[in-house]
Amino acid sequence: MNKKIEVLFDEKKIAKRVKEIGSQIDKDFPDGDLVVIGVLKGSLLFMADLIRAIKRPLRCDFLRVSSYQNDQDTGVIRMEFDITQSIEGKHVLLVEDIVDSGKTLKHLIAHIKTKDPASLKVASLLYKDRGIDNRKLVDYLGFDVPDRYVVGYGLDSQGLYRSLPYIGVIDN
Repeated sequence: MNKKIEVLFDEKKIAKRVKEIGSQIDKDFPDGDLVVIGVLKGSLLFMADLIRAIKRPLRCDFLRVSSYQNDQDTGVIRMEFDITQSIEGKHVLLVEDIVDSGKTLKHLIAHIKTKDPASLKVASLLYKDRGIDNRKLVDYLGFDVPDRYVVGYGLDSQGLYRSLPYIGVIDN
């Protein structure tokens, strides 16, 4: 990890925004079972902080998809593993690390809807505007980021940088 990283959002800014999102989720979701589903691996830190910011009872689950290899989008979405509990009739919050092309998120939304949840909303830590209007896919958004490769706070580059407490871009 010798590369220089330009910090976009520091720990304080991230923590403040995650608490704001958690409060909004508490207000928006109707009563009933809430299942928070994290998309591994990138959403892990965001999800951990977000579920602590949500004050209502909830259950957690995870799924894992892959479309990147060596930091490049392969164009192929692979479901590596799925959730382990039924979400039929339950309110679901899908937690993503970043939305850029929107292909993975669209795939996941369609997949989760086949499981008949009572409702489905999406929280994404980051949104990268690539000229495709995918913002409408996200109900709760942390931050907009430039069209550069982002690392930290769960996001990686070839497995590294996930543990950084901030979000940044690698200076090349």
